[in-house]
Amino acid sequence: MKPGFALLCLSVSLLAAMQARAISLPAACGDDKVRFNVTTQLNQPMPTAPEAGKAQIVFMEDENQMIGPFMHATVRFGMDGTWVGANNGSSYFVLTVDPGVHHLCAGWQSSIGRVRKNVHAASLKAEPGKVYYYAASVTVTGGSENSTATFGLSPLDEDEGKFRVKSLKLATWTTNK
Repeated sequence: MKPGFALLCLSVSLLAAMQARAISLPAACGDDKVRFNVTTQLNQPMPTAPEAGKAQIVFMEDENQMIGPFMHATVRFGMDGTWVGANNGSSYFVLTVDPGVHHLCAGWQSSIGRVRKNVHAASLKAEPGKVYYYAASVTVTGGSENSTATFGLSPLDEDEGKFRVKSLKLATWTTNK
């Protein structure tokens, strides 16, 4: 009986340790198991105005350089508890939303726990007819062997948002769910 009890205790301890290492996401994000496969297209037309009675959010990822050899960061964007899309590299997508308060989230999609901790949240009171711009900036510093990356989500004013979108690729995606 003692070896069985010891094995049970060890199993419970390991499970608790694994759960403690799980990434806790803000309520604005979605299920951490959702993964995006992102493709991007250059030279796409600028986003059109929001439809009547709606608002738009333009989610951008601005990356100063690749995060590794032939690798761009994939950033997921969430709203009100659901992932709504993702960008890869320097790209953007547009989301049409109802007016009202929305809770936003941006998180780096990765299987590496320390990288997945790069999560930011914000709130927005969307008004009909308005366009809001949010940029997730990925900044890589250092050489390929000693590089570090920082991540942040920030709102942009309309002029800066429109200017940045011109140089970005349009992102589309599929998910694993």
